[in-house]
Amino acid sequence: MSLTYADALAELRGRGRFGIRLGLGRTRAILRAMGDPERRFRGALVGGTNGKGSVLALVAAALREAGLRAGETPKPHLVTYRERLRIGGRIVDAATFARLVEEALPIVSGVARRLGEPTEFELLTSLAYRWFADEGVDLAVVEVGLGGRLDATHAWDGGVAAIVNVDLDHTAYLGPTVETIAREKAAIIMRGDRAVTGAVGPALEIVRRRARRVGAELVVVSPAPLLDLDRDGILVDLPRLGATRIGLRGRHQAANAAVAHAVLDALETAGIATVDAAARRRGYAGATWPGRLELIHVPSGPGAGPAVSATFPTGDRGRDVLLDGAHNPAGAAVLATALEDLRPFLDGWDPRRPAPITLLTATMGDKDVAGIVASLSRSTALRGASIVCTTLAVERALPADALAAAWRASSPDLAVTTRPDALAALAEAVERAPGPVVVAGSLYLVGAVRSVLVQDPSLADPDDSATASSAGAREWAR
Repeated sequence: MSLTYADALAELRGRGRFGIRLGLGRTRAILRAMGDPERRFRGALVGGTNGKGSVLALVAAALREAGLRAGETPKPHLVTYRERLRIGGRIVDAATFARLVEEALPIVSGVARRLGEPTEFELLTSLAYRWFADEGVDLAVVEVGLGGRLDATHAWDGGVAAIVNVDLDHTAYLGPTVETIAREKAAIIMRGDRAVTGAVGPALEIVRRRARRVGAELVVVSPAPLLDLDRDGILVDLPRLGATRIGLRGRHQAANAAVAHAVLDALETAGIATVDAAARRRGYAGATWPGRLELIHVPSGPGAGPAVSATFPTGDRGRDVLLDGAHNPAGAAVLATALEDLRPFLDGWDPRRPAPITLLTATMGDKDVAGIVASLSRSTALRGASIVCTTLAVERALPADALAAAWRASSPDLAVTTRPDALAALAEAVERAPGPVVVAGSLYLVGAVRSVLVQDPSLADPDDSATASSAGAREWAR
């Protein structure tokens, strides 16, 4: 009997019990049994600590504007696993997802007998490569999961490799220093590749050495000069384009835009894809990256409920909700700066006495919680803020009380409270907060909030589509 989507999802989630097991042997064995689908397309493999998803979003948007069908693997997902498999910006449909899983299960069983059980991520990566090959994509833009050298995505060499930047994260797996992490990430550069990096300092030297060792042509880019920023994005100066609109928020996107622009150049010199100036401009301006400095407008008024709007309608008194998955100290520092830049464009702004921000936050227990809190609390935009600490029903989640203790130790002048129910806390904040609401920390939290605020039918899995809207409304009404 054919697997239902729910069955396929259970098979995939069940592999999560095998945890993170770095290594390429199992993924390569699965792909070999599938007929080596990864050899049937080329493209770019994008690694780094922060910014990988932004680079992928910018590159993929420009490729779409050029009329090219690119396979994309953004990660992690926020609402449904299907978000991780996209072609031309469209997520895989549930029936195809279930079929891919069903066809892979006998192969996975054979690999497990010889090499041990493949993990959830190894299976998902193999399914993506199989689907891209089956669909005959023009190219792929693949985001590395963890590290690079032993990450499942590295079973594929598309011809272009990008290392966006290198910072401390996942130190238990990648090593305790920037240098050791850089070695893991630089390993995705393979012989004959075109390579791009925005890394600096010791990490850059390690990337350079790797490129020299394998004979890869390396382009090193600096952040594009920032010309302006506003509520909906930034304006930067890019080579050959000049002043260029970027539809992603935050001044840090100037660095990601420079890397994305260079990746498109590398795809062209490698003979993989050509994207002209007009398509790049349209793509960069229209790029979106859900859950990363994503600004959502929630209308006010009785019965308004969850809703989304790209811009604030004139005279509307609804609530601005800013979502960002700042899950490590570097990401938190970026959010801290972005809050200072964006605050004049958000609701409740008065230069003499701006309405305070309400921050709803949660994190995982295996993260550098003290570092995240210290980085974020430095933002002048959080002066007088209310910090609401919550948690989620995830095994790795840090209890709300522990997170609150970290905030009180770092910022004793801020009002810190705990709420065990994240969505109830969100509803209360949207209803009563004097200023904008910021939801940040764990992407699990961002995903849970986004599933309520953004009603997107394409994200509704078939077994819960009939109840998703009503369930969200019930949470909202609590």
